[in-house]
Amino acid sequence: MFRRRESVPFSFVAEADRFRSNVTPPPRERASFSQLAGRSLVGLTIVAGLVGSLILGLPALSPAQGPSHAEQTEASDGR
Repeated sequence: MFRRRESVPFSFVAEADRFRSNVTPPPRERASFSQLAGRSLVGLTIVAGLVGSLILGLPALSPAQGPSHAEQTEASDGR
């Protein structure tokens, strides 16, 4: 569970994993209205494409219904 540290000739190398910077990163810039609108339009386009493909693909996924009794082919006449 506990690792033994190997001796290192330079102390800064041994303490490198405990180093914490005192410099804070600059705050993130807020997205503009056009960026937010673009992101939402891209998201809506993707969702609409998925829904459209589902709607168009559902008839192909439904089980095929066989021909009714009145629509028999010549092969089923027993020739």
